[in-house]
Amino acid sequence: MPDRGGGPTGPRIRVGRPSRRARTLLMTLGVLAVLAMAFVMFAGFWTDWLWYRSVAYSSVFTTTLWTKIGLFLVFGLLMAVAIGVNIWLAHRLRPPLSAMSLEQQSLDRYRMSIAPYKKWVLLAVTALVGLIAGASSSGQWRTWLMYVNGVPFNQKDPQFKLDVAFYAFDLPWYRFLLGFGFAATVLSLIAAALTHYLYGGLRITSPGARATGAATGHLSVLLGVFVSLKAVAYWLDRYGLAVKSSDFKATDNWTGLRYVDANAYLPAKTILFCIAVICAVLFFATLWRRTWQLPVIGFGLMVLSAILIGGLYPAIVQKFQVQPNEQAKEAPFIQKNIDATRDAYDIDDAKVDDYDGQATTEDDTKLRAAANTAASYRVMDPNVVSPAFQQLQQRRNYYQFPKTLDVDRYKDKDGKEQDTVIGLRELNIEGIPKRNWINDHFTYTHGYGAIAARGTTTGTNPTGSPDFTESGLPSTGEFDKYEQRIYYGEKTEQYSIVGGPQKELDYEEDGEKTTSYKGDSGVSLSNTFNRAAYAVSFSEPQIMYSGAIGEGSRILYNRTPKERVEAVAPWLTIDGDAYPAVVDGRIQWIVDAYTTSNGYPYASRTTLGDTTADSLTTNQRAVVAQQNQVNYIRNSVKATVDAYDGKVKLYEWDTEDPVLKTWRKAFPGTVEARGDIPKALMDHLRYPQDLFKVQRELLTRYHVEDPAQFYSGSDAWQVPDDPTNKEPGSVPPYYLSMKMPGQNAQEFSLTTTFTPRGRPNLGAFMAVNADAASKDYGTMRLLRVTSTVKGPGQVQSELNGNDDVAEFVRNLKGTDSDIEYGNLLTVPLEGGFLYIEPVYTRGGNQNYPLLRKVAASYGSKIVFENNLGDALNAVFGVDGDTDTSPDPSVPPGETDEPPATGDAALEKAIADAQKAYTDGEKALKEQDWPAYGKAQDALQEALERAAAAQPKSGGDGDKADGDKPAADDAKPAKPDSSASPASAEKPAADGARKPEGAEKGSDQGS
Repeated sequence: MPDRGGGPTGPRIRVGRPSRRARTLLMTLGVLAVLAMAFVMFAGFWTDWLWYRSVAYSSVFTTTLWTKIGLFLVFGLLMAVAIGVNIWLAHRLRPPLSAMSLEQQSLDRYRMSIAPYKKWVLLAVTALVGLIAGASSSGQWRTWLMYVNGVPFNQKDPQFKLDVAFYAFDLPWYRFLLGFGFAATVLSLIAAALTHYLYGGLRITSPGARATGAATGHLSVLLGVFVSLKAVAYWLDRYGLAVKSSDFKATDNWTGLRYVDANAYLPAKTILFCIAVICAVLFFATLWRRTWQLPVIGFGLMVLSAILIGGLYPAIVQKFQVQPNEQAKEAPFIQKNIDATRDAYDIDDAKVDDYDGQATTEDDTKLRAAANTAASYRVMDPNVVSPAFQQLQQRRNYYQFPKTLDVDRYKDKDGKEQDTVIGLRELNIEGIPKRNWINDHFTYTHGYGAIAARGTTTGTNPTGSPDFTESGLPSTGEFDKYEQRIYYGEKTEQYSIVGGPQKELDYEEDGEKTTSYKGDSGVSLSNTFNRAAYAVSFSEPQIMYSGAIGEGSRILYNRTPKERVEAVAPWLTIDGDAYPAVVDGRIQWIVDAYTTSNGYPYASRTTLGDTTADSLTTNQRAVVAQQNQVNYIRNSVKATVDAYDGKVKLYEWDTEDPVLKTWRKAFPGTVEARGDIPKALMDHLRYPQDLFKVQRELLTRYHVEDPAQFYSGSDAWQVPDDPTNKEPGSVPPYYLSMKMPGQNAQEFSLTTTFTPRGRPNLGAFMAVNADAASKDYGTMRLLRVTSTVKGPGQVQSELNGNDDVAEFVRNLKGTDSDIEYGNLLTVPLEGGFLYIEPVYTRGGNQNYPLLRKVAASYGSKIVFENNLGDALNAVFGVDGDTDTSPDPSVPPGETDEPPATGDAALEKAIADAQKAYTDGEKALKEQDWPAYGKAQDALQEALERAAAAQPKSGGDGDKADGDKPAADDAKPAKPDSSASPASAEKPAADGARKPEGAEKGSDQGS
């Protein structure tokens, strides 16, 4: 048979080396792959550097970066050296000969396999451990910077008489070092033990001694280091008692020493420290004694002492000394906790006054007059009217308003300050007509204009809508001329590329235009390297090659105010609500920022996310770092972000805050002095809501300063649930210009109510001066209600059961509309409390809320009227005509001028009625329901003027249809500026044709 190959005698295939060209190609591809991976890793770093440089905060980037690098290298190297030295030492101390046993024979193959690579294995293990330790340590950059830059609080804790700075800045760093030491020692002990075992220094099953003398000495030293660190831990634990949280019936999240801590745990920690030192000495002595007997006895003694002295003894003290008379034993420690908590949360100056809650006068006229000046009652609820802003002022689908608007103060044409509801018309990328990359990131780049409305009055187009003081596109009104383009806002989360060949959509007085960004914000994309870096960082390859990017192109990102402030000041905790203000021709976002600490001795802790939550909290409203537990907080910084160019400025606000002083030392030049705040900006600064919510939560218990009363909890309060919201949650605080008892003028305030814990009646009312320009800014006043007064929930419940409300709701069902309650405002008035609540309707063709009614309650009386003026008149039982107050808190529809009479007035009224009727017929044919409702209002008003203008005595002209008097000596009804035509008691017009559904349409509009 012929040889077919494939066997031993067959042809041999020779496999040669790759050609030089192939090797060169492979090497080139490998180098390119490495460079590509390096560039991907570098791109994020480079784009971060470019961004920080663009906002002029590059020092924050470099300080943070070098601190992280330093910690990484130092602690990574220390860990690597510790592990490496102990592995090397264990290998060096190996016995020259291993016992011939099955155990050692099985280990031989491992020793043989490792032998050629011992150095590489050692380097790999130490490098891996070092990298992990370094990466973990770099996260402690805040702890390190606070430690090295810490300034004293100049206030000592009551137990150890150490400055608070020791607990806030030093103790966290010592604990980190201790934890690192434990980790290094334990890992070294494990690594050394494994090495000794591998090379025969330790034996498990072999006959004879279980450990060589060298292994015994080495491991005993490591155990001695471990026990020494435990001694240090016991010593630090003594100070840790001052910031330790524990369960205590007096309050949740108790922090600080109690009786058992001071009289049992503290001496126990001292004793355990001494025992641990002795035990460590015994371990070190093993170097000479070469026996484990004494160290093991010492270690057992330490463990037993920890159980008996550290656990059993405190339990005995608690059981037999504290519990029989806990209140008396704990009183001094409760007092320390009260004082520290009130100081740490800046509520130590909160003034608590008793307030009866019952009217001090029965003079209805006096009460009505006092109500006019007690507050500027905000009937435009910023939490409700956003859909009205959206419907009436959106103008384009690619614009939007936030769900919750903001309350600020602006001066009207007469120079008088008024509460104003304001929102910005921001870009809504979801509303872009045609979505593509160019439109999303080049054409539609910014919002346009601020929209504002009076908080205390309503508009007439349609009736019950916001009374706009700034409106339109571009917006015009009472504001001075300002830059209206909004490139940075709460809703602007996508990146935009501006300033290059591609033009942006814009508006001017004569309509839609195009524009090109003129600001210096953002990062230049003019060079290829930057474009490549952003293409990689944003995973958007089109940035690299798109023709829409060219000379002058800049990329804008990190565009929300909270993102920008948090990025340039990562050591601050940011308030959940940035709010806009028109300041010196620019729209500025104002952001409140806090310095916090978790190390204030004796001050009880709180979780920011829990205490700042209420019925209106959304993901956007949530405070940054909401899961942080803190026991010290200050509104130390006021920040601004320019809506056009994104410029961030940080202003010092709390000039005494040691935490802020510490961070200013760490990041010099980043925070400007308080004196640099412009006057125009100061007029818009206010007391922050999140801080107020944290403080009010603490004040539910810490308004009590007597330890016995605090322990009993007899005067504990709670923040009530919001009765106007179907979703569960605490009632939100409200900004309101109002007077507290004893004050002569209204102050812009932030207010809230409390109820006694477990009961619905009103327990207290709290207000803080929120006007940053006032010398009394931040002054807190609490009114402790000493009689039984209805709480918010009870008032809302009574309102829901009111006959007028029930009838109103029944009528709404016929129009396919729903009722929506606004903010339930509480105002102290002449010894009692006045509740005011605006009521809106929405539904059907009217898909946004309009103010239709106002409810008021004072004492036992509750009323439901067409507008605020009528509600105040009704709740005090006063005839509307007796109210001659010109106070602007009473909305339009209340006029002191007598109605015009005479033939000329009659002819004018008839002509107006005819015109209104004609307009109504035209709107009806076109099914323009808002116009129809407006015409019906005008017709009603004209007919009333006609009735008022007719003579009041005799003559044929006195009779209508020859039967009834036209005016009948009754005063004409006043036109209602806030009630809808459908809710008016009179018919819209005698003989006016009302089609089916017209009532609904006139109310709601489209």
